Amino acid sequence: MPRMRDLYREQIVPALQRERNYRNVMEVPRLVKIVVNVGMGEALQNAKALDAAVGDITTITGQKPIVTRARRSISTFKLREGNQIGVKVTLRGDRMWDFFDRLCNIALPRQRDFHGISPDAFDGRGNYSLGLREQLAFPEIDYDKIDRIRGLEITIVTTAKTDEEGFELLRRLGMPFRGR
Repeated sequence: MPRMRDLYREQIVPALQRERNYRNVMEVPRLVKIVVNVGMGEALQNAKALDAAVGDITTITGQKPIVTRARRSISTFKLREGNQIGVKVTLRGDRMWDFFDRLCNIALPRQRDFHGISPDAFDGRGNYSLGLREQLAFPEIDYDKIDRIRGLEITIVTTAKTDEEGFELLRRLGMPFRGR
C-alpha cells in the first residue's frame, strides 16, 4: 500500500477536517487522478519517436499510455485530422499515489536549479498542472537509452472546490511549492 495514501488518510484528512470545519470526511479534498501527457509534433515526421515516448512514459508511470490524435487539421503545421501527435496516461489508485510520491520526493528535487514549483498554476477549481522540461528527472529513465529529451505535462486533479483548498492539500502531501 502506498505510503502517501497512508499519510493522507491518517494525518492530512483529520487535520484538514479540524482546521477547515468540514462536517464530513467526504468533504475533505482528495486526489482523483493524475494525467501525464507528452505532446510530440515530431511524430509527424518520425514514427519511431512515438514508440520511444510510449516506452518512456510506460517506464515512468508503470502503465501503458494511449496515443493521442489530432482533432482537426492545421495546414500551417502540416497536421491532418487523425494524425498521431502524442501520448497520455491517466493514473488512479495505487499507481497514482506511487507516481505522486516519486514526483514530489525524487523527480522534482532532481531538476537543475530547483527552488520549488510555482503556486500559481492552479486552474480555479483546485486542479494543478506543471510541466517538466525533461523525462530524465525520473530515475527510472536510463540516460543512455533515450533517443531525445522530451518534456511532459502533469495534471493533478483533486476534489477541491477552490485553488486555496487544492494548494493546502498538495502542500500537506509534500508538494515542494516555492514562496508562500
